[in-house]
Amino acid sequence: MENKMTEILKRGLKEKVYPGAVLLIAREEDIVFFHNMGNRTLSPRSLPMEKETIFDLASLTKPLATTLAAMKLVEENLLDLDEPISSLIDPFPWRDKGDITPRLLLNHSSGLPDWKPYYLEMRKLPIKERKPAVRRMIMEETLIEKPKTVSLYSDLGFMILEWIIEVITGKDLSSFLDNTFYKPLGLKHLYLDHINRDAVNEKELCAATEDCPWRKEIIQGHVHDENAYALGGYSGHAGLFGTAQDIFTLTTALVNIYHGDNSGLLKSKTVRTFLSRQGIIPGSTWALGWDTPSKNNSSSGNWFSSNSIGHTGFTGASIWIDLKKNITVIFLTNRIHPTRSNEKIKEFRPELHNLIMRKFGYGL
Repeated sequence: MENKMTEILKRGLKEKVYPGAVLLIAREEDIVFFHNMGNRTLSPRSLPMEKETIFDLASLTKPLATTLAAMKLVEENLLDLDEPISSLIDPFPWRDKGDITPRLLLNHSSGLPDWKPYYLEMRKLPIKERKPAVRRMIMEETLIEKPKTVSLYSDLGFMILEWIIEVITGKDLSSFLDNTFYKPLGLKHLYLDHINRDAVNEKELCAATEDCPWRKEIIQGHVHDENAYALGGYSGHAGLFGTAQDIFTLTTALVNIYHGDNSGLLKSKTVRTFLSRQGIIPGSTWALGWDTPSKNNSSSGNWFSSNSIGHTGFTGASIWIDLKKNITVIFLTNRIHPTRSNEKIKEFRPELHNLIMRKFGYGL
């Protein structure tokens, strides 16, 4: 396997799919391939990619942070997945959104828009006023469709989930996750970016992202997502940073719980609920906070079983886990460094996954 994996990673460099990458492949709890290649930065100076490089995980924040917090609250009977959010947020004057539930937000079936450029307005406000203002703006958006009628991937839904988690716990999402999951698991390099974080030493360890036209700098060590940045570094949809090893440690714990290990931080029943397709919208591939393989054009390729979960991130990060075959693939790149116009990874990623599965004896 090692030679073939090294070859395809080198090809990704040659074809300028990314400046650098880290690939971790595991069978059950055993890492069978873990390799770094290329550069974590090209400018203002070239620095090599390392296994320990910290990546802006972009939308992997949704499953590895916000969804994780929701799991814990559901398990402790502090959050009912089917309770209208109008009873969770007080006051709640937005009648058209009264029937939206946490399940619909997690499943991307709430009818909320996918994205809005709130950061353009937020720059005018003091930092402490921004999240309350954005939350009001989200709730005042016109729904694309009525709840439970369309599957539409939505950053906005996860920004509202963060709000709900804060209301229930009385803590910010970062503190809740650190104390409940990340610190107990010893995850020193999995964290939500925020303005109060002392990350001076970590910045050099981070993979660079875009040469940002409105921040007028190459972003390194701070969140790339514009809305998350304007909101202080993170929200429920983006802002998580991490290494391949820490992601593997976390997801291995989740997979073990899924398969019946109830000695961990969650119960098997809870994890199984979240990692299963919900069947709310016909044809939707979404579980709760996690995606599953589609029949055509899945980023997982062709050979992950239907009993698989995964997610991608705009910055070039992805994770796919086959719960039946016990295979985990964590593929982290800085594909938007220095420009987001590079989309070659969309074709490269499924090809990589197909090669990996063939090496395990699946597929043609």
